[in-house]
Amino acid sequence: MMELKICHLYPDVLNLYGDRGNVLAMKKRLEWRGIGCTVDEIPIGERLPLSKFDLIFIGGGQDFEQGLLLDDLRSGKGEDIRSAVEDGLTFLTVCGGYQLMGRYYETHTGEKLPFLGALDLYTVGGEERLIGNFAFETEYGPVVGFENHSGRTYLGEGVKPLGRVIRGRGNNGKDGTEGARYKNVFGTYSHGPVLPKNPEFCDTILLTALRRRYPSAELEPLADLSEREAHDSVLKSLTGE
Repeated sequence: MMELKICHLYPDVLNLYGDRGNVLAMKKRLEWRGIGCTVDEIPIGERLPLSKFDLIFIGGGQDFEQGLLLDDLRSGKGEDIRSAVEDGLTFLTVCGGYQLMGRYYETHTGEKLPFLGALDLYTVGGEERLIGNFAFETEYGPVVGFENHSGRTYLGEGVKPLGRVIRGRGNNGKDGTEGARYKNVFGTYSHGPVLPKNPEFCDTILLTALRRRYPSAELEPLADLSEREAHDSVLKSLTGE
């Protein structure tokens, strides 16, 4: 039987807007298909070898909570994450977790906080928060969610956007991009949690992780009636279509 090992990183401080629901959604979609799944949580102050996992989830948090993590990341966990990214480990990072993967965060007062540098992107804090339901088009179909962030994220070379904004603000409200893809890292501003209402996106992440361990892995289709109904309802409310 196939098995996927998930790590929920910093659940003690990065768990805004029900982001923990993303881990639950991934676990249930695997179990419904008869695929084993274990979830380990790594809070501040603890360290486990990331190489034992197939998928890392990092949720969102307040700006001051991100600052609390910097010392912990410098203790060696940051290097573990950078190495795991380059080794092709699958990551789903949301909002604050997504920002942490970048090079730095510049506050609206001009203070520059060095972040992980695992992805070539940076974030600049703004005084206005970008809040509301939003949708963006991806190669896996349209994704819907809820954004609530003051940071404006800009992608560097070698990092492509996860999608293009249909309605809402996305990365920065200017260039029409949302999220980031680099190797097997998926970064997004979409809370909600995002995965329960976006089953195709969820399965894309799961299959990416599975195929690293089981190259010929496939996922049997699920009915997804309630998931698609929730997805389509949000999308219709945003686009009128």
